[in-house]
Amino acid sequence: MKNLAVLTSGGDAPGMNAAIRAVVRTGLSRGWTVWGVHQGYSGLIEGQFRRLGTRDVSNIVQRGGTVLGSARCAEFQTEEGRELAIRRMKGAGIEALVVIGGNGSQTGSNALNEMGFPVVGVASTIDNDLYGSDVTIGVDTALNVAVQAIDNLKVTASSHNRALLIEVMGRKCGYLALMAGIAGGAEAIMLPEINVSPEQIAHKIQDGYERGKPHAIVVVAEGAEYNAEGLCDYFRKNELLLGYEFRASVLGYVQRGATPTAADRLLGTRLGSAAVEILAEGKSGVLVGVSKNDIITTPLSEVVDRKKPLDPWYLAAADLLAR
Repeated sequence: MKNLAVLTSGGDAPGMNAAIRAVVRTGLSRGWTVWGVHQGYSGLIEGQFRRLGTRDVSNIVQRGGTVLGSARCAEFQTEEGRELAIRRMKGAGIEALVVIGGNGSQTGSNALNEMGFPVVGVASTIDNDLYGSDVTIGVDTALNVAVQAIDNLKVTASSHNRALLIEVMGRKCGYLALMAGIAGGAEAIMLPEINVSPEQIAHKIQDGYERGKPHAIVVVAEGAEYNAEGLCDYFRKNELLLGYEFRASVLGYVQRGATPTAADRLLGTRLGSAAVEILAEGKSGVLVGVSKNDIITTPLSEVVDRKKPLDPWYLAAADLLAR
């Protein structure tokens, strides 16, 4: 192994830059040439490669987002597009690839690996829905942003006797909503994984109002049956929860663009460095993740075929603590 490339793909996540930095500097420490691929799989097809040195990744560990950029690429989803990407890499002398990203990104990693090109994936998505890692790069930052927002919004909700429906990101995975709801002391949480009706949510909030609570907080996962605004409209149209005024608040991309926490910087560093060491051992076709604080690898074929469920303990705790 002499030439290695690294790219980031899919939604950006705080801590990606720490992983890029670790890949580059760990590769350089082995005497390898490391190339950064700009704009994800699109850049792979277009040959947007730039040789990276130690100084090129200085002063990026504290930055959110990804210095390599990310973009959607319909062409890469075709076999012809992937064949072109492989030709581009081989033409530049690149012998292996590290892909930092989530489900869609690792589906691309697996496809390249099945075509015979060595790839190692690094688990990175704020959704925390990627099989093969207890926690993924970006989750801690996104969760802390959500909890801080809930704390702030709860203050104004109490001041004005309001019910606030706070929507957090996560696609079809309710992890962020579940954890933010528990940590933020929400009265109710709406998740895509659990079938809860608006009437059930209304009952929980009404119960709190009758016990004298000056506010109500409902955390809604973006992939739930009703989004925050939709749930708010449902309550109004059906004249539910007459004790409170309703407001919907969507946190959105502010969760992605935050400065990465120390936990995400350290996780990105561990996983990025481990990806290079795995390639140095002659292994590929795996996702690098963490389980019980240990670095683990999972075949990419398993990662793309399996789903990571929510922890049942936290589901039970959310119901128990919402009083």
